[in-house]
Amino acid sequence: MSRESLLEVKDVGCYKTPGQPIFAHANLTVKPGDVIVLRGKSGSGKTTLLKCISHLNLYDGHILYRGKTPQSYGMSFTCLGIPTYRIHVLYVPQRPSLLPGSPRDFLNTISSFKAHANSSPNTAKAIEVGKAWGIDEELWDRNWGDLSGGEAQRIALAAAVGLEQAEILLLDEPTSALDAAASQSVERYLVDEVREGKGRLKALIWITHSDEQGQRVATRVVRITAGGLHEEDMPRGA
Repeated sequence: MSRESLLEVKDVGCYKTPGQPIFAHANLTVKPGDVIVLRGKSGSGKTTLLKCISHLNLYDGHILYRGKTPQSYGMSFTCLGIPTYRIHVLYVPQRPSLLPGSPRDFLNTISSFKAHANSSPNTAKAIEVGKAWGIDEELWDRNWGDLSGGEAQRIALAAAVGLEQAEILLLDEPTSALDAAASQSVERYLVDEVREGKGRLKALIWITHSDEQGQRVATRVVRITAGGLHEEDMPRGA
């Protein structure tokens, strides 16, 4: 697997108000095979950083995906730079928003987006991934509001992985609603996908408050503070 940089975060800052940073001077390079566990105190900006990387928050500084800005990515054929970028650098929230209809409706809707003009999202693979995590196919036809928190969390993550468009997933506590067995099933699948490097998925940035989970999944640990990002030594046993 090539170790050329996939993503570069260069001197990125995000501010509550002018002069009041949530964090500043964040620098990070993401390469194929990385599973970067992002740590930090509550309110330190972990989720905010993921949203900056996915272009859901305003920020200062520069973010490059495969050497290009999100605004320029895909402009040659879709004129949808940032939406195209978000397909490949994909943010998965901790709690999926309650959407109208069913998860299958959601799959069909996102598959129709113009940003997918030059790609073919694999909706069947999303359902297959869900089955591997204990999600029966009939759950994809239930309304979102009729799903448990753990079911909705696994379905949203299965869609992110199974559509086979994302090279980098930005994971905001993706197993927080799952029991230990379900959580470790998800972990193994994601880590194996990245480690093997055979599919589209190449790297993960993963927020977790579990030291045990961090030890199981991380290839690198990065801590966020108001002053930026700081690489930490790998936990023992990792």
